[in-house]
Amino acid sequence: MKSGDIVSALKADGWYEVSTIGSHVQFKHPTKPSRVTVPHPKRDLPIGTLKSIEKQSGLKLR
Repeated sequence: MKSGDIVSALKADGWYEVSTIGSHVQFKHPTKPSRVTVPHPKRDLPIGTLKSIEKQSGLKLR
């Protein structure tokens, strides 16, 4: 899965960008407690990274 698809899904769920550090973008949600970090731009994310993003965000991305 491409990082751009993940960024789009997060933004559609209400997450907004709070920080960009190098090639990583951090997102925060108005009601959910954690931050989600996405390596962007990246063509194919490893499955472990994708599972971690799903766990942190509460979204099903696959």
